[in-house]
Amino acid sequence: MTNIPETGRTPRVQIRLIVIQILVVSLLLTLGGRLWYLQVRNGDEYAEEASGNHVQQVVQPAVRGSILDARGVPIADNETRLVVSASRTDLMKMKDDGKAVLAKLADVLDMKPEDVAGKVRLCDAKTPQPCWNGSPYQPIPITDEATPRQALQIRERSEDFPGITAEPTAVRRYAAPGKSNTAQVLGYLSPVTDEEINKAENTDSPFLRSDMVGRSGLERTYDKQLRGKAGVTRYEVDNLGRVIGKAKSDEARSGANVVTSIDARVQAVSEYWLNDAMKQARKEFDKNTGENYKADAGAVVVMENKTGRVVSMASNPTYDPNAWVGGISGKDYARLTGKTSNYPLLNRAIQGQAAPGSIFKVIPTTAAVNAGYDFNGRYPCPSSYSIGGQTFKNYESKGHGSITLGQALEVSCDTVFYKLSHDQWRKDGGNKPAKHPKDWFYKTAHQFGLGKETGIDLPNEVTGRVPDRQWKKDYWKANKDAWCKQGKKSGGDYAERIAYENCLEGMKMRAGDSVNYSIGQGDTLVTPIQMATIYSAIANGGTLHDPTVGKAIISADGKQVEEIAPKSHGRLPFDAKLQKDIDGALADVATRGTAAWRFQGWPQKKIPMHAKTGTAEVYGKQTTSWFATYTKDYTIVMTIAQGGTGSGASGPAVRKIYNAIYGLDDDGKQDLKKALLPEPQKNLPKIETDGSIDSPKIKPYKPEAPKPPAEEQQLAGPPAADWRRD
Repeated sequence: MTNIPETGRTPRVQIRLIVIQILVVSLLLTLGGRLWYLQVRNGDEYAEEASGNHVQQVVQPAVRGSILDARGVPIADNETRLVVSASRTDLMKMKDDGKAVLAKLADVLDMKPEDVAGKVRLCDAKTPQPCWNGSPYQPIPITDEATPRQALQIRERSEDFPGITAEPTAVRRYAAPGKSNTAQVLGYLSPVTDEEINKAENTDSPFLRSDMVGRSGLERTYDKQLRGKAGVTRYEVDNLGRVIGKAKSDEARSGANVVTSIDARVQAVSEYWLNDAMKQARKEFDKNTGENYKADAGAVVVMENKTGRVVSMASNPTYDPNAWVGGISGKDYARLTGKTSNYPLLNRAIQGQAAPGSIFKVIPTTAAVNAGYDFNGRYPCPSSYSIGGQTFKNYESKGHGSITLGQALEVSCDTVFYKLSHDQWRKDGGNKPAKHPKDWFYKTAHQFGLGKETGIDLPNEVTGRVPDRQWKKDYWKANKDAWCKQGKKSGGDYAERIAYENCLEGMKMRAGDSVNYSIGQGDTLVTPIQMATIYSAIANGGTLHDPTVGKAIISADGKQVEEIAPKSHGRLPFDAKLQKDIDGALADVATRGTAAWRFQGWPQKKIPMHAKTGTAEVYGKQTTSWFATYTKDYTIVMTIAQGGTGSGASGPAVRKIYNAIYGLDDDGKQDLKKALLPEPQKNLPKIETDGSIDSPKIKPYKPEAPKPPAEEQQLAGPPAADWRRD
């Protein structure tokens, strides 16, 4: 046997041992360093976090602030109801996903099992209403109308209803004082979503999973102020969940109250007479279509001239915002959003767009004077005006000889404005426009604030449309491919020939476009709030106010008051002389022009009335009725889609609203005791330190008793062929 020298392997073994020793020491040092880091360096931090694992939080939701009218009457507040809720998290832990529990709950609540099940399923793109669009981790309300007996059954048999709670809870209430609905102005609430919670996590107004969020109207605009801040009480508990102490707590802070410029009494009157005007319009025969007017939608705005504050804003069709409280039912949701609903959620005062017809004529009148035409010059008003082979007619094809611009407003003569706009179109180069055309008529519309938002403090306002040269080009680019595909030069029907023409020249400002535009027709679109802003600016001397509904934000204890001051976004492009001329012409409209038959007996010397009527033609539909009016205090603009003529459909209702505001009867006699707002309100309602509000009570609105038949016939107005029905 051969002996191997010891020195032949000793170095190799020693190297291995050294490497192993180094690795062991390194691991020990690493472990020791990590223990030092956790226990010494960051020991306090981790100890605090560890103790937090034994802290349970109890959330106390904040009471949402009230929305008050200008006198302090609550139009949206809270009431305590017995709310039955389900924890979806607990239900999902059950073998049958809680179906048996929900079925028993439906029996107790006298509800259909499928309705209860629908309440707790989560909303997605494929899930029909009803469903839950809030966080799946918060209690989902099944009903907020539980009786005390039903609540006791659930609480006494808690073992039969795991995951179900029945608690008294403050829920939103839309009070409708005096039958003033105010739905589209107020808006509604729905549960906060996980996406909103995550987005607001690092802001100064984070959401809790139990929060309800404003989705439209004032509830959305002032959501942050109304929501307040929930309270959180933290309890120290042991491993068995028993409370062993109380940690830091944050008290709940109630939401602030929003005082509005809405007067609930005027709101009730406006809603009533708008609805009545639409009913009456449906009784009238439309000779153009051979059927009665449909009068399927309408809006009215009452605004203070000197501030732009909105006194009332009604939209029809409307709805009950209480339908959203506690989760909307599938039936109600379909009724509010279905194809046959006519979209009552739409606030037509700020979202309804239509051609303005003749109430637009204050704009081309201003444009003509700024372009160099004399307001008091003489202009021909023939029964029709021809351009090439196309004839544009006056309403009822009536001529008025040679008249001034003021008289053109008074009798609403279309042909005066046809010629003025056509002349200006030719001065700008006609079909071959100058490099920098003056475009007075389009430029002036933008200066009046059209084609953009007014700045009202309500969400989702639309801009309307001024169909100027840039719009024509943009519209042509967007549609030229379809026009070129559809169009036929010859042999096709009317629509195909028009498409062919638009394909070739749709980007051009043609003579017919300018002529139609000059009387508020064609592609022009406005909203009622835009026209109310314009007419109130004419009344106040030219200031275009941002319309506002919010008047002040007052803390829950009444100690902090933040007034919302009126703001303006410009001035009308006229001087004092032109303002006076237009003001005088609009007064003549009310006394001897197209609106005179609706203001018979009005006390013109005491309360000067100014008005402009409008009847806008809409392709494929019946005419839109417009009525724009103002006194020294208020502007009222009403519109009724497919309602007929301006003064014919909207006129009587506007007169009734003014009567209520000023305390007038149909003969013009005033009783200040009956006047709702003889002058704009100035003072804010007082809120006590205990949060109580000493608000006046409002009686439900009762319309005036009807006049005797003979007197009604006397006030019925001139025959249908008279031009005064514009």
